[in-house]
Amino acid sequence: MRKISLFFICMIFTLPGFAQRGGISIDSIVSLMSIEEKVGQMTQVDLGVIAKGENCKLQTPQELDLSKLNLAITKYKIGSVLNVGCGSGTISLENWRKIIGSIQNENAKYSRLKIPVIYGVDAIHGVNYTVGGTLFPQQIGQAATWNPALVEQANAITAYETRASAIPWNFSPVLDIGRQPLWSRFFETYGEDVYLAKTMAKAAINGLQGKDVSSPYKVAACMKHFLGYSYPLSGKDRTPAWISDRELREYFVPTFQQAIESGAKTIMINSGDINGTPVHANYDILTVLLRNELGFKGVAVTDWEDIYKLEKVHRVASSKKEAVKMAIMAGIDMSMTPLDFEFTELLVELVKEGSIPESRINLSVKRILTLKKELGLFAYPFYPSDQYPKFGSKEYAEVSYQTACESVTLLKNQNTILPLTNTKEKIFVCGPSANSLNLLNGGWTHTWQGVDTLYNTKNKLSILQALRNNFGNNQILYAKGSSTDSLIDLQNCINQAAKADKIIVCLGEIPCTELPGNIDDLSLPKAQNTLVTKLLALNKPLILVCCFNRPRIIHDIVPASAAVIYAYLPGDEGGRAIADCISGKINPSGKLPFTYPKSVNDFVHYDHKTTEELSTDFSMNGYQPEFDFGFGLSYTNFTYSAMEFSKTTLSGNDSVEVSITITNAGKRAGKEVVQLYYKDLFASITPPVKKLCNFQKVELNSGESKKIRFILKKEDFSFINKALQRVTEAGEIEIQISNQHKRIYVN
Repeated sequence: MRKISLFFICMIFTLPGFAQRGGISIDSIVSLMSIEEKVGQMTQVDLGVIAKGENCKLQTPQELDLSKLNLAITKYKIGSVLNVGCGSGTISLENWRKIIGSIQNENAKYSRLKIPVIYGVDAIHGVNYTVGGTLFPQQIGQAATWNPALVEQANAITAYETRASAIPWNFSPVLDIGRQPLWSRFFETYGEDVYLAKTMAKAAINGLQGKDVSSPYKVAACMKHFLGYSYPLSGKDRTPAWISDRELREYFVPTFQQAIESGAKTIMINSGDINGTPVHANYDILTVLLRNELGFKGVAVTDWEDIYKLEKVHRVASSKKEAVKMAIMAGIDMSMTPLDFEFTELLVELVKEGSIPESRINLSVKRILTLKKELGLFAYPFYPSDQYPKFGSKEYAEVSYQTACESVTLLKNQNTILPLTNTKEKIFVCGPSANSLNLLNGGWTHTWQGVDTLYNTKNKLSILQALRNNFGNNQILYAKGSSTDSLIDLQNCINQAAKADKIIVCLGEIPCTELPGNIDDLSLPKAQNTLVTKLLALNKPLILVCCFNRPRIIHDIVPASAAVIYAYLPGDEGGRAIADCISGKINPSGKLPFTYPKSVNDFVHYDHKTTEELSTDFSMNGYQPEFDFGFGLSYTNFTYSAMEFSKTTLSGNDSVEVSITITNAGKRAGKEVVQLYYKDLFASITPPVKKLCNFQKVELNSGESKKIRFILKKEDFSFINKALQRVTEAGEIEIQISNQHKRIYVN
């Protein structure tokens, strides 16, 4: 490994032009470029196009085909490569550096202007395509921590390990709002609430990019998927969304706006359509809104093959050539082509025949070259391997463990059955996620869909293994009982459970994302429901552990269960975190970042309108979720003092301080999320019954108290009005913390 590192260090410093050209102006480079070279910069191909084997059937471990690479560089002058090869899996750290080093070396030999290639990867919840990398909870679990400092730290580690892999560009974070729980990528969101997601978006961008994105330990972030991707009417991936302009700006724009203000360098576009227009061809969204209104100056990249899909799927272009013209003129900078060079050929034709002005191409090329310059790629395409001693370290694993611990959400704890502390009782463990790292990680884990056990990180514990470590092998009984969708030796499972004092059923969902993750409803698979029902008939205390991609309906089995733990997709350290929660080594502090529905069509959010509270008997009891947004129990108790306001009238640029003292009245240390909501009593747009306005997570020892202060301004109570303007209207505002309500007046 040392010899390889030294070889690439020498190679970097002999690449002609790179070190010397770090300070050259982008305009000067563009002025020297041919049309072919410019269009090449706008082309991104999959690793499979330049590797040995066929597309989506690569040789493993992946290895470059130098003849394919030479063609891509000399004829098509490509500017970007992505991922591990369609259908392929994790690459070792050493092989990543060999692959990307060779790409940069060949590019320096054969490209005229020596512009470095930029490599991008889907490091979705850690550097999941590098062997031995640190895997964190998926974004929905990170949101459940309600701890932005921890989310920033997790993303900083992801940036470090991605750059260690010689990759400077990460296609993350997902900033789509999770308001359609049926959607297959729900687990990739930061939940349903705008304020919570905005807060996590800022933390993620800061963690990935830092203050200087050219640092050897930072990467360019890619906010995705602009815009409205997460709210398909059918709930199926890449299907139409019907969203009014006002709702787009109220719910779907703010996370991206926050990321842009935080300096996010790149953005990926929604693969679907909104109100009948594919977003990849929507000038109003990609230029008028994104560029002119939000002020984004970075690179807009397509999702997988989405320009071609304007012809093949959306049917708004009569040919691929027309599709390319539509997308580029709408505002696309780089095409994730990704399996051929037809885009490149067609775009060159369009420019040469005058259908697309070269000035439009120049605009995109300047953005792409600016990104490469800001990342420092002209000087250092990548850095020596010995600069990354913490890659896959125990230190980083502990941050992943802490994130998983703070995400675990205790939803029910009847008669304080948890934690389990009796060291003599027998505990029976079963269910599809009990002994599976894959079901703890979900999609985007070592492979696209995350189902291949071959690539699992070594020495990471499943829930079962971690429970055995905590309680001892003799105390833990196990039988699988069911897969995600089929019963397995049910009678043996019941026989084993009959010998136990407590039962733990670990429910789960098969790892998936995008189209393969589409489902018809949110019902818990029949096999898992049957397994729980049969075990409940034994009349023993039963604990549910839920590891789902999205909230599966558990209403039929919650009432008879003694406890419910919702663990989301907690990552490689999730087994340890769940077991430590059950045994009491940690005190759960996670809070739901979404409203947990009671039935398959009960998609009413916490920030619903008053009309949605009407019940069939005309009472106001219609809003009855299984568990509410922001809910989560602890092994200790917290009490709140009366709220105090610095003033009761808010005018102009003034602010009001809202303070409250929280006390840990229980017998053990714990963390609590102090959540501040507001309600606009009257407004020109029907106001929600409440809306999250601020929050703080605090850790308190037993008996300890702390005063929490929130500073609120008029804009904290703003909304999008009929004229599509963000306004705060005069009137009464009700502030809520816990079960306390107090009003202020806004002028």
